[in-house]
Amino acid sequence: MATVFPLQRQAASPAPARARVADDAVLLRAAADLTRALSTPDPRIYWADLILSALVGYAALVAAILADGVGSTLGFGAIAVLALYRAESFVHEVSHMKHSALPGFWAGWNALVGVPFLVPSFMYEGVHNLHHARTRYGTVDDPEYLPLALMKWWTLPSFVLVAALAPLGLLIRYAVLAPLSLLSPRLREIVVTRYSGLVINPQFRRRAPEGEAKALWTRLEISASLWAVSFVTLAVTGILPLKAVLIILGVASAVAVLNQVRTLVAHLWENEGEAMTVTAQYLDSVNVPPPTLLPALWAPVGLRYHALHHLLPSVPYHNLGEAHRRLSAVLDPGSPYFKANYKGLPYLMWKIGLSAATRGGRG
Repeated sequence: MATVFPLQRQAASPAPARARVADDAVLLRAAADLTRALSTPDPRIYWADLILSALVGYAALVAAILADGVGSTLGFGAIAVLALYRAESFVHEVSHMKHSALPGFWAGWNALVGVPFLVPSFMYEGVHNLHHARTRYGTVDDPEYLPLALMKWWTLPSFVLVAALAPLGLLIRYAVLAPLSLLSPRLREIVVTRYSGLVINPQFRRRAPEGEAKALWTRLEISASLWAVSFVTLAVTGILPLKAVLIILGVASAVAVLNQVRTLVAHLWENEGEAMTVTAQYLDSVNVPPPTLLPALWAPVGLRYHALHHLLPSVPYHNLGEAHRRLSAVLDPGSPYFKANYKGLPYLMWKIGLSAATRGGRG
Protein backbone atom coordinates (compact mmCIF):
# COMPACT_ATOMS: atom_id res chain seq x y z
CA MET A 1 0.00 0.00 0.00
CA ALA A 2 1.24 3.49 -1.06
CA THR A 3 0.28 7.08 -1.72
CA VAL A 4 0.24 8.64 -5.19
CA PHE A 5 3.62 10.28 -5.78
CA PRO A 6 3.75 12.63 -8.80
CA LEU A 7 7.44 12.52 -9.69
CA GLN A 8 8.81 11.40 -13.01
CA ARG A 9 11.54 8.79 -13.33
CA GLN A 10 14.92 10.32 -14.03
CA ALA A 11 18.06 9.06 -15.68
CA ALA A 12 20.26 7.24 -13.21
CA SER A 13 23.18 4.87 -12.98
CA PRO A 14 22.61 1.24 -14.02
CA ALA A 15 20.99 -1.12 -11.55
CA PRO A 16 23.37 -3.36 -9.60
CA ALA A 17 24.08 -6.92 -10.71
CA ARG A 18 21.66 -8.12 -8.02
CA ALA A 19 18.79 -6.97 -10.23
CA ARG A 20 19.82 -9.47 -12.90
CA VAL A 21 20.63 -12.54 -10.79
CA ALA A 22 19.35 -15.94 -11.84
CA ASP A 23 16.68 -17.73 -9.84
CA ASP A 24 17.96 -19.80 -6.92
CA ALA A 25 16.31 -23.20 -7.42
CA VAL A 26 17.08 -24.40 -3.87
CA LEU A 27 15.46 -21.35 -2.31
CA LEU A 28 12.36 -21.49 -4.49
CA ARG A 29 11.90 -25.22 -3.95
CA ALA A 30 12.32 -24.93 -0.19
CA ALA A 31 9.88 -22.03 -0.02
CA ALA A 32 7.25 -24.04 -1.88
CA ASP A 33 7.78 -27.32 -0.02
CA LEU A 34 8.11 -26.04 3.54
CA THR A 35 5.17 -23.63 3.49
CA ARG A 36 2.56 -25.59 1.56
CA ALA A 37 0.53 -26.19 4.74
CA LEU A 38 0.62 -22.52 5.74
CA SER A 39 -1.59 -21.07 3.01
CA THR A 40 -4.94 -21.31 4.84
CA PRO A 41 -6.09 -18.10 6.58
CA ASP A 42 -7.55 -18.35 10.08
CA PRO A 43 -10.82 -16.35 10.21
CA ARG A 44 -10.61 -16.02 14.00
CA ILE A 45 -7.25 -14.25 13.79
CA TYR A 46 -8.31 -11.99 10.93
CA TRP A 47 -11.57 -10.88 12.51
CA ALA A 48 -10.22 -10.48 16.05
CA ASP A 49 -7.20 -8.48 14.85
CA LEU A 50 -9.22 -6.20 12.58
CA ILE A 51 -12.03 -5.54 15.03
CA LEU A 52 -9.72 -4.94 17.99
CA SER A 53 -7.46 -2.63 15.97
CA ALA A 54 -10.45 -0.62 14.72
CA LEU A 55 -12.08 -0.40 18.16
CA VAL A 56 -8.89 0.76 19.85
CA GLY A 57 -8.19 3.20 17.02
CA TYR A 58 -11.59 4.84 16.95
CA ALA A 59 -11.86 4.92 20.76
CA ALA A 60 -8.47 6.64 20.95
CA LEU A 61 -9.53 9.06 18.23
CA VAL A 62 -12.65 10.03 20.19
CA ALA A 63 -10.56 10.35 23.35
CA ALA A 64 -8.12 12.64 21.54
CA ILE A 65 -10.99 14.85 20.39
CA LEU A 66 -12.50 15.04 23.89
CA ALA A 67 -9.18 15.48 25.73
CA ASP A 68 -8.43 18.83 27.36
CA GLY A 69 -4.65 19.03 27.46
CA VAL A 70 -2.21 18.96 24.58
CA GLY A 71 -0.33 16.04 26.08
CA SER A 72 -3.47 13.91 26.39
CA THR A 73 -4.54 14.81 22.87
CA LEU A 74 -1.17 13.84 21.44
CA GLY A 75 -1.03 10.65 23.48
CA PHE A 76 -4.46 9.43 22.44
CA GLY A 77 -3.74 10.61 18.90
CA ALA A 78 -0.58 8.49 18.74
CA ILE A 79 -2.54 5.42 19.87
CA ALA A 80 -5.20 6.16 17.27
CA VAL A 81 -2.57 6.44 14.52
CA LEU A 82 -0.91 3.12 15.33
CA ALA A 83 -4.16 1.19 15.79
CA LEU A 84 -5.91 2.62 12.72
CA TYR A 85 -2.75 2.17 10.66
CA ARG A 86 -2.81 -1.51 11.59
CA ALA A 87 -6.50 -1.77 10.71
CA GLU A 88 -5.99 0.00 7.39
CA SER A 89 -3.04 -2.26 6.53
CA PHE A 90 -5.45 -5.18 6.18
CA VAL A 91 -6.22 -3.87 2.69
CA HIS A 92 -3.04 -5.66 1.67
CA GLU A 93 -4.51 -8.96 2.86
CA VAL A 94 -7.87 -8.17 1.25
CA SER A 95 -6.17 -7.70 -2.11
CA HIS A 96 -4.58 -11.16 -1.92
CA MET A 97 -7.24 -13.31 -0.28
CA LYS A 98 -9.91 -15.43 -1.87
CA HIS A 99 -13.08 -13.90 -0.47
CA SER A 100 -14.65 -17.34 -0.10
CA ALA A 101 -11.91 -18.26 2.37
CA LEU A 102 -12.97 -15.45 4.72
CA PRO A 103 -16.69 -14.83 4.17
CA GLY A 104 -17.73 -11.27 4.95
CA PHE A 105 -14.23 -9.98 5.62
CA TRP A 106 -14.10 -7.91 2.43
CA ALA A 107 -17.33 -6.13 3.35
CA GLY A 108 -16.34 -5.86 7.00
CA TRP A 109 -12.98 -4.23 6.25
CA ASN A 110 -14.56 -1.76 3.84
CA ALA A 111 -17.26 -0.84 6.36
CA LEU A 112 -14.88 -0.46 9.30
CA VAL A 113 -11.90 1.14 7.59
CA GLY A 114 -11.98 1.37 3.80
CA VAL A 115 -14.94 3.72 3.38
CA PRO A 116 -14.34 5.82 6.56
CA PHE A 117 -10.73 6.40 5.49
CA LEU A 118 -11.74 6.95 1.84
CA VAL A 119 -9.53 4.07 0.71
CA PRO A 120 -12.12 1.47 -0.35
CA SER A 121 -10.58 -1.82 -1.39
CA PHE A 122 -10.94 -1.20 -5.14
CA MET A 123 -8.15 1.36 -4.73
CA TYR A 124 -5.83 -1.60 -4.12
CA GLU A 125 -7.55 -4.59 -5.67
CA GLY A 126 -6.69 -4.94 -9.33
CA VAL A 127 -3.63 -2.75 -8.77
CA HIS A 128 -1.48 -4.45 -6.15
CA ASN A 129 -1.56 -7.81 -7.94
CA LEU A 130 0.25 -6.17 -10.87
CA HIS A 131 3.14 -5.40 -8.51
CA HIS A 132 3.52 -9.16 -8.03
CA ALA A 133 3.38 -10.03 -11.73
CA ARG A 134 6.60 -11.76 -12.78
CA THR A 135 7.17 -9.57 -15.84
CA ARG A 136 5.97 -6.28 -14.30
CA TYR A 137 7.82 -5.95 -11.01
CA GLY A 138 10.27 -3.05 -11.10
CA THR A 139 9.30 -2.01 -14.63
CA VAL A 140 7.40 1.03 -15.87
CA ASP A 141 4.28 -1.16 -15.81
CA ASP A 142 4.55 -1.72 -12.06
CA PRO A 143 2.13 0.65 -10.27
CA GLU A 144 4.01 0.34 -6.98
CA TYR A 145 7.62 0.82 -8.03
CA LEU A 146 9.99 3.72 -8.60
CA PRO A 147 13.81 3.43 -8.62
CA LEU A 148 14.00 5.72 -5.60
CA ALA A 149 17.54 4.64 -4.68
CA LEU A 150 18.70 5.76 -8.14
CA MET A 151 16.86 9.09 -8.22
CA LYS A 152 17.88 12.49 -6.89
CA TRP A 153 18.46 12.57 -3.13
CA TRP A 154 15.62 15.00 -2.40
CA THR A 155 13.16 12.49 -3.84
CA LEU A 156 13.19 10.52 -0.57
CA PRO A 157 12.00 13.22 1.89
CA SER A 158 9.57 14.49 -0.75
CA PHE A 159 8.24 10.96 -1.20
CA VAL A 160 7.42 10.73 2.52
CA LEU A 161 6.16 14.26 3.16
CA VAL A 162 3.76 14.38 0.22
CA ALA A 163 1.77 11.61 1.91
CA ALA A 164 0.61 14.12 4.53
CA LEU A 165 -1.65 15.59 1.85
CA ALA A 166 -3.34 12.25 1.16
CA PRO A 167 -6.49 12.93 3.27
CA LEU A 168 -7.09 16.22 1.46
CA GLY A 169 -6.55 14.57 -1.92
CA LEU A 170 -8.96 11.76 -1.07
CA LEU A 171 -11.61 14.24 0.07
CA ILE A 172 -11.32 16.08 -3.25
CA ARG A 173 -11.42 12.79 -5.17
CA TYR A 174 -14.61 11.51 -3.48
CA ALA A 175 -16.49 14.66 -2.47
CA VAL A 176 -15.81 16.68 -5.64
CA LEU A 177 -14.39 14.72 -8.56
CA ALA A 178 -16.51 11.58 -8.20
CA PRO A 179 -19.88 13.42 -8.29
CA LEU A 180 -18.73 15.76 -11.07
CA SER A 181 -17.45 12.82 -13.13
CA LEU A 182 -21.04 11.61 -13.49
CA LEU A 183 -21.62 14.64 -15.72
CA SER A 184 -18.48 14.29 -17.83
CA PRO A 185 -17.29 11.10 -19.52
CA ARG A 186 -13.86 12.66 -20.01
CA LEU A 187 -13.51 13.54 -16.32
CA ARG A 188 -14.80 10.08 -15.42
CA GLU A 189 -12.05 8.50 -17.50
CA ILE A 190 -9.43 10.59 -15.70
CA VAL A 191 -10.83 9.74 -12.27
CA VAL A 192 -10.85 6.01 -13.03
CA THR A 193 -7.48 5.73 -14.74
CA ARG A 194 -5.43 8.19 -12.68
CA TYR A 195 -7.12 8.74 -9.31
CA SER A 196 -8.46 5.32 -8.39
CA GLY A 197 -5.37 3.48 -7.24
CA LEU A 198 -2.97 3.58 -4.31
CA VAL A 199 0.14 3.75 -6.47
CA ILE A 200 3.50 5.53 -6.54
CA ASN A 201 4.30 5.22 -10.26
CA PRO A 202 2.95 8.41 -11.92
CA GLN A 203 3.02 6.74 -15.34
CA PHE A 204 0.57 4.01 -14.34
CA ARG A 205 -2.96 4.12 -15.71
CA ARG A 206 -5.44 1.54 -14.52
CA ARG A 207 -8.14 -0.04 -16.64
CA ALA A 208 -11.81 0.56 -16.02
CA PRO A 209 -13.47 -2.30 -14.11
CA GLU A 210 -15.84 -4.72 -15.80
CA GLY A 211 -18.56 -7.13 -14.75
CA GLU A 212 -18.83 -7.95 -11.05
CA ALA A 213 -15.76 -5.84 -10.24
CA LYS A 214 -17.50 -2.78 -11.69
CA ALA A 215 -20.61 -3.41 -9.59
CA LEU A 216 -18.56 -3.73 -6.39
CA TRP A 217 -16.51 -0.65 -7.34
CA THR A 218 -19.68 1.38 -7.88
CA ARG A 219 -21.16 0.43 -4.51
CA LEU A 220 -17.98 1.31 -2.67
CA GLU A 221 -17.43 4.54 -4.57
CA ILE A 222 -20.97 5.73 -3.85
CA SER A 223 -20.52 4.92 -0.17
CA ALA A 224 -17.18 6.72 0.02
CA SER A 225 -18.53 9.75 -1.85
CA LEU A 226 -21.54 10.04 0.44
CA TRP A 227 -19.28 9.83 3.48
CA ALA A 228 -16.84 12.42 2.03
CA VAL A 229 -19.64 14.86 1.19
CA SER A 230 -21.14 14.35 4.66
CA PHE A 231 -17.79 14.99 6.36
CA VAL A 232 -17.18 18.18 4.37
CA THR A 233 -20.72 19.38 5.08
CA LEU A 234 -20.41 18.72 8.82
CA ALA A 235 -17.07 20.54 8.87
CA VAL A 236 -18.19 23.57 6.85
CA THR A 237 -21.43 24.04 8.80
CA GLY A 238 -19.64 23.77 12.13
CA ILE A 239 -21.70 20.80 13.28
CA LEU A 240 -18.40 18.98 13.60
CA PRO A 241 -16.16 21.26 15.70
CA LEU A 242 -12.96 22.56 14.17
CA LYS A 243 -10.88 20.76 16.78
CA ALA A 244 -12.45 17.45 15.82
CA VAL A 245 -11.92 18.11 12.11
CA LEU A 246 -8.26 18.98 12.60
CA ILE A 247 -7.60 15.95 14.81
CA ILE A 248 -9.32 13.58 12.39
CA LEU A 249 -7.37 14.97 9.44
CA GLY A 250 -4.17 15.00 11.51
CA VAL A 251 -4.54 11.34 12.47
CA ALA A 252 -5.34 10.39 8.87
CA SER A 253 -2.28 12.31 7.64
CA ALA A 254 -0.05 10.65 10.23
CA VAL A 255 -1.34 7.22 9.18
CA ALA A 256 -0.54 8.06 5.54
CA VAL A 257 2.96 9.32 6.41
CA LEU A 258 3.71 6.26 8.54
CA ASN A 259 2.62 4.01 5.70
CA GLN A 260 4.77 5.98 3.28
CA VAL A 261 7.79 5.52 5.53
CA ARG A 262 7.06 1.80 5.57
CA THR A 263 6.71 1.83 1.79
CA LEU A 264 10.06 3.63 1.47
CA VAL A 265 11.86 0.73 3.14
CA ALA A 266 9.75 -2.12 1.73
CA HIS A 267 12.19 -2.45 -1.20
CA LEU A 268 15.70 -1.32 -2.03
CA TRP A 269 14.34 0.38 -5.19
CA GLU A 270 17.45 -0.39 -7.23
CA ASN A 271 15.90 -1.64 -10.45
CA GLU A 272 15.76 0.65 -13.45
CA GLY A 273 13.02 -0.85 -15.56
CA GLU A 274 14.17 -4.32 -16.59
CA ALA A 275 12.21 -7.47 -15.80
CA MET A 276 13.60 -9.42 -12.83
CA THR A 277 13.69 -13.04 -11.76
CA VAL A 278 11.76 -14.08 -8.65
CA THR A 279 15.02 -14.30 -6.69
CA ALA A 280 16.07 -10.85 -7.87
CA GLN A 281 12.69 -9.46 -6.81
CA TYR A 282 13.16 -11.07 -3.43
CA LEU A 283 16.62 -9.52 -3.01
CA ASP A 284 15.24 -6.11 -3.96
CA SER A 285 12.68 -6.48 -1.16
CA VAL A 286 13.03 -6.30 2.61
CA ASN A 287 12.43 -8.50 5.66
CA VAL A 288 12.84 -7.10 9.17
CA PRO A 289 12.40 -10.27 11.25
CA PRO A 290 12.61 -10.70 15.04
CA PRO A 291 14.24 -10.11 17.45
CA THR A 292 13.66 -6.50 16.37
CA LEU A 293 10.36 -5.40 18.00
CA LEU A 294 9.47 -2.01 16.50
CA PRO A 295 8.57 -3.36 13.03
CA ALA A 296 5.44 -4.80 14.63
CA LEU A 297 4.28 -1.16 14.87
CA TRP A 298 5.56 0.41 11.64
CA ALA A 299 5.22 -2.71 9.46
CA PRO A 300 2.14 -4.47 10.92
CA VAL A 301 -0.02 -7.29 9.55
CA GLY A 302 2.95 -9.25 8.22
CA LEU A 303 4.50 -6.33 6.33
CA ARG A 304 7.78 -6.83 8.22
CA TYR A 305 8.21 -9.92 6.01
CA HIS A 306 7.75 -8.04 2.75
CA ALA A 307 10.48 -9.91 0.86
CA LEU A 308 9.10 -13.25 2.05
CA HIS A 309 5.66 -12.11 0.96
CA HIS A 310 6.99 -11.56 -2.56
CA LEU A 311 8.35 -15.09 -2.46
CA LEU A 312 5.08 -16.51 -1.04
CA PRO A 313 2.23 -14.08 -1.79
CA SER A 314 -0.46 -16.63 -0.94
CA VAL A 315 0.68 -17.18 2.68
CA PRO A 316 -1.57 -15.21 5.10
CA TYR A 317 0.07 -12.64 7.31
CA HIS A 318 -0.28 -14.62 10.53
CA ASN A 319 1.75 -17.52 9.06
CA LEU A 320 4.65 -15.53 7.65
CA GLY A 321 6.58 -15.72 10.93
CA GLU A 322 6.35 -19.50 10.91
CA ALA A 323 7.34 -19.61 7.24
CA HIS A 324 10.40 -17.51 8.07
CA ARG A 325 11.38 -19.82 10.93
CA ARG A 326 11.05 -22.93 8.78
CA LEU A 327 13.16 -21.52 5.95
CA SER A 328 15.79 -20.11 8.32
CA ALA A 329 16.16 -23.52 9.97
CA VAL A 330 16.90 -25.52 6.82
CA LEU A 331 18.57 -23.18 4.33
CA ASP A 332 22.34 -22.91 4.12
CA PRO A 333 23.74 -19.71 5.74
CA GLY A 334 24.97 -18.67 2.30
CA SER A 335 21.49 -18.83 0.80
CA PRO A 336 20.13 -15.67 -0.85
CA TYR A 337 17.24 -15.94 1.61
CA PHE A 338 19.26 -14.33 4.39
CA LYS A 339 20.46 -11.44 2.21
CA ALA A 340 17.01 -9.81 2.31
CA ASN A 341 16.93 -9.69 6.14
CA TYR A 342 17.70 -6.32 7.77
CA LYS A 343 17.92 -5.09 11.34
CA GLY A 344 15.58 -2.12 11.40
CA LEU A 345 14.18 1.11 10.03
CA PRO A 346 17.13 3.48 10.70
CA TYR A 347 19.60 1.27 8.84
CA LEU A 348 17.26 0.80 5.88
CA MET A 349 16.61 4.54 5.57
CA TRP A 350 20.35 5.20 5.76
CA LYS A 351 21.09 2.55 3.13
CA ILE A 352 18.50 3.83 0.64
CA GLY A 353 19.40 7.47 1.35
CA LEU A 354 23.11 6.77 0.81
CA SER A 355 22.36 5.03 -2.47
CA ALA A 356 20.29 8.00 -3.67
CA ALA A 357 23.01 10.43 -2.60
CA THR A 358 25.88 8.57 -4.26
CA ARG A 359 24.30 6.87 -7.28
CA GLY A 360 21.13 8.87 -7.96
CA GLY A 361 20.64 11.52 -10.61
CA ARG A 362 22.25 14.83 -9.83
CA GLY A 363 21.11 18.33 -10.41
